[in-house]
Amino acid sequence: MTQVSKYPISDKVYQRIVEIFFKSLAQMGTGTEAKEFIRDFLSPTERVMLAKRLTVAFLLEKNYDFRTISHVLRVSLSTVARVNLARKYGTSGYKRVIEKILREEKVKDFFLEMTEGLSDVAGQGRMGSGGWRYLSQEIKKKRKEKPF
Repeated sequence: MTQVSKYPISDKVYQRIVEIFFKSLAQMGTGTEAKEFIRDFLSPTERVMLAKRLTVAFLLEKNYDFRTISHVLRVSLSTVARVNLARKYGTSGYKRVIEKILREEKVKDFFLEMTEGLSDVAGQGRMGSGGWRYLSQEIKKKRKEKPF
């Protein structure tokens, strides 16, 4: 569990360090840059904790029930409830991030469906259709791998 020092800092110092932290996050240009920063900045436990919270919000948006989320992600029901409260009544930070993830997922699903349809048609027993059949099988495997 993460801990905060029991020795408080002044409000002015706190506001400044939070400002620097958020500005640093906002200025990251690429996914690689963000990944490297997070790996250096957070402990493995903190990374898992934050990733689970985001996944809880994602699953709540997809209408999974609290108990299922708790069981699948191995988080407490109070964690699920806390994320749900922040998602519903917070500053909409969760909502924006989840909406981006869902949009990206829909685009990927659309292209997977198009490719799957094309590979099914092109792989119907003609000469040279083996590659298309292989592609179709790989797409179907990818669809089954999706945990949510």
